[in-house]
Amino acid sequence: MKKPLRILFAGSPAIAVPALEAVAGCGEGEVFVLAGLLTNPDSPRGRSGKLEPTECAAALDRLSHEIQILKPEKLDGATRAEVEALEPDLLVSFAYGKIFGPKFLGLFPLGGINIHPSLLPKYRGPTPIPAAIINGETETGITIQRLAEEMDSGDVLVQEKVPLDGLETTASLGETMAKKASELLPALLRDIAENGLQGKPQDHDAATYCSLITKADGLIDWNMGALEIEARIRAYTPWPLSWTMHGGLELFVLKAQALEPGSVEAPSDPALPGKVLGKDRNNGIIVQTGKGVLAVSELQYRTKKALEWKAFLNGAHNFIGERLGV
Repeated sequence: MKKPLRILFAGSPAIAVPALEAVAGCGEGEVFVLAGLLTNPDSPRGRSGKLEPTECAAALDRLSHEIQILKPEKLDGATRAEVEALEPDLLVSFAYGKIFGPKFLGLFPLGGINIHPSLLPKYRGPTPIPAAIINGETETGITIQRLAEEMDSGDVLVQEKVPLDGLETTASLGETMAKKASELLPALLRDIAENGLQGKPQDHDAATYCSLITKADGLIDWNMGALEIEARIRAYTPWPLSWTMHGGLELFVLKAQALEPGSVEAPSDPALPGKVLGKDRNNGIIVQTGKGVLAVSELQYRTKKALEWKAFLNGAHNFIGERLGV
């Protein structure tokens, strides 16, 4: 029997955990084995600021205390020596967060593969899940590609489509992608162990890109249409969340939906974007946008707890009639 394919898994956040567990949980006699985990260093979490491991490190620690976990600040010479000692054959990366240079990739006889939650070449870059939501895609997917020098440009090894219904948040779609990755990866690794890396080149002329998201991106522009604002609220859940200003305080809009024209009574006078028009017992607090109205059903002031809209209005008696974002 051939020597099992030795895998170094590189990943940090929760979206990568199911794929890591799928590799780590494969039993004796499998054609591949997890040789180690490469993840980000422990970082401060919560109000206490206590150092906590990444979700991938915590998951592997629960599964096994025998598999080595590497948490380097940099992929420098010392880290390369630690990786080389593991004698890995293949690098498997999913949301690791660092760039792999040629010296590092040279440690792997078979090179590396990367799991990317989009239908490459669409949405190359760090935020493909929120990008698909913001742009109103009716489908997206997951791609496992060969690592290449240019970001997300490697040959496609396997790809699967995921239909979208327009209700997804980045959190819920991320869970779907995580599950898909865990289902696709073991079969692909078996195929690589038997046949090597065989992929199909991407159409680079069709490539589109997405960029990093910042807290500032969550600021609601009430001049946008209701559908656009709703999509951003879903895309920025769980981070950075969509927010506006009210009475000098940051107000997070956690859940909302764009309403069909005529579903609520229109104001007698044209209302400025951001104006709180009233409430609708079936939908929530009604806010005017640049095009159409938005029904807000869950809100939260910074430092306060999230509230369903009725409870929120009980504590914000003069909220209706206010204008948000000014």
